[in-house]
Amino acid sequence: MKKTHKPDPQLRQQLEALGKKYDEAANNNDAAAIAALYTEDAVFVTYAGPLYGRQAIEKFYADVYQQWQFKNFITKHDQDSPYVVGAAGNERWANGEWSYTALPESGDPFQLKGYWSSIDTREGNDWRIKMLTWNQTPAPTTQRQSKRVWPFLGVRLGLRKFRDLWD
Repeated sequence: MKKTHKPDPQLRQQLEALGKKYDEAANNNDAAAIAALYTEDAVFVTYAGPLYGRQAIEKFYADVYQQWQFKNFITKHDQDSPYVVGAAGNERWANGEWSYTALPESGDPFQLKGYWSSIDTREGNDWRIKMLTWNQTPAPTTQRQSKRVWPFLGVRLGLRKFRDLWD
């Protein structure tokens, strides 16, 4: 059973503003702008394991953008997000969905989507991502379609090595 929660309207607006900045940076394929939305000591949990720190997160996205470009990146927030953590109100957690169209260097564009959760912290007047986790929703695919995902999943492991594990 889903727990219902009425988020503070101001916190909700701030969460949506952070999501909009993320979407804009992703749609501009701007690794530095995405990394700037994280705290200096952030943790980004990816399919290949956790990345530690803003610099590692920026490198991750820079590597991804060498493989392909993002188009129509959209972040959706769960209707009950965010939830305040602690009495001071300087931390919150949220969750939702993401989707985008991947434009590989060669081949046809394809859609990816999944779910995310984050812990954000207030730095001055801005909210930054302290920890982000995400997954990719598997879609019913043909063998040909499933091979399209390997460039994204293989960025950290090396495309050929990663494909060899799954083919």
